[in-house]
Parts: sequence; C-alpha cells; structure tokens
Amino acid sequence: MRIGRFAKTIVAGVVAGGVALTVAMGDDVLTATEGITVALAVLGALGVYVVPNAKDPLDR
Repeated sequence: MRIGRFAKTIVAGVVAGGVALTVAMGDDVLTATEGITVALAVLGALGVYVVPNAKDPLDR
C-alpha cells in the first residue's frame, strides 16, 4: 500500500475532524451529539474517496 495514493483522503478526514472538534470543544465539554458530529464530518470527508470522479463533458 502506498500512502501517497491516499494522502489527500487522509488529510481531508483529519482536517474535517479537527475543525469539527475545535468547534465542539468551544465550551470545554464534548457531548454525545458533538461527538457524533465530529464522526460524521470525518466519515463525510473519507466518503469522498469512494465516489468516482465525473468525466469531463467537454472531453470527447
């Protein structure tokens, strides 16, 4: 497994989780709802890897 192939996906997941966690920890308490929000942010960012790129409609 080459890490370079997955680097953008990993960085996207870490950044999305980090941003959501930073917002959630604004009051120094992490509730279950905030934890779920962080998990969904990470899964959403990682889920982008699964979706194939669309073909360029102008490319014939």
